[in-house]
Amino acid sequence: MATLVQAEHLTKQFGGVRALSDVSFDIQTGEWIAIMGPSGSGKTTLINIVGGLDRPSSGRVRVDGTDVGELGEGELTRYRAEKIGFVFQQFHLVLYLTALENVMLAQYFHSIAEEPEAREALRRVGLADRMTHLPAQLSGGEQQRVAIARALINHPRLILADEPCGNLDEANAQIVLNLLRELHAAGHTILLVTHDLSIGRLADRRIELAHGRLAQITVFSAEDEERFDHLLEQIWICGEEGFAARVERIRTLGSVDPVRTLARMADLRLVEVRDAEVRLTARGENRARDVIRRHRLAERLFTDTFAIGDPEAHSQACKFEHIISPELDQRICTFLGHPRTCPHGNPIPPGACCNSR
Repeated sequence: MATLVQAEHLTKQFGGVRALSDVSFDIQTGEWIAIMGPSGSGKTTLINIVGGLDRPSSGRVRVDGTDVGELGEGELTRYRAEKIGFVFQQFHLVLYLTALENVMLAQYFHSIAEEPEAREALRRVGLADRMTHLPAQLSGGEQQRVAIARALINHPRLILADEPCGNLDEANAQIVLNLLRELHAAGHTILLVTHDLSIGRLADRRIELAHGRLAQITVFSAEDEERFDHLLEQIWICGEEGFAARVERIRTLGSVDPVRTLARMADLRLVEVRDAEVRLTARGENRARDVIRRHRLAERLFTDTFAIGDPEAHSQACKFEHIISPELDQRICTFLGHPRTCPHGNPIPPGACCNSR
């Protein structure tokens, strides 16, 4: 695949605050990349620089061969209109224009507005019957789909999505994610900012930022990540029960070789393997604690709230632990009254919501 985006030593300074510091990466045509990290880590700053909405203090970014930082204001306007499709958390629709007119407006700034093409873009996102509605007459999910249609209308080389599900309920978020999956399958290149691990796992790669710096690039599938979590749980439980986690005791999901999986986890600095004994690193311990917490909270939720007994509660918790976001984790914990143990009496590691009590 051809390289579409090349970011080289990007640094962005706002007064005395350094939002980005020496960040470099490449994106290939057709890739779906998730930019992840906590609030204030530089995710939106990075995507704004790639989209030509901001300029780096130093370093450069090339998109489809264009050095974005070298463009003048008029050239930047043309660059954004021709090569970039923006999808924002806040939708940014013109309130007095219909859905159809909002999409056609993007065409107008690019070249010429063509109503049939705009109608087809709205049909593509499932809004054939909502074209004449104003934004105030649309749900949040429908407004976001209008924004996606608007982003696609000029056939951009790169789609930039900044927390596209941040203002949506679960049902509408799933519709938007399904649309992004379809776009990715059709060959579109997507750079998506999210703090939600379950969304990040849909991407081909995850670029993780921390305090404006590149912390890690992850190139593993959702299935790989589930295997990592499964092994981290086993190692954590061995420690709880007071015995060493030996390689021969550990089992992976499916028929995958656990030794190979552990080697990949060691590369990610999640574990250390010495003399056939597996130990969690600080990074691995934090991730294992989160997985164990989500699993045991889910077991408590299914048992106490829905009266689901074993083994079904355990089976459902195994699925649930991979899709709970940090926000939902805290909401469930608060709803349950910050339980200390799962239904089997095993301790639930406390979270930020418990500590804030």
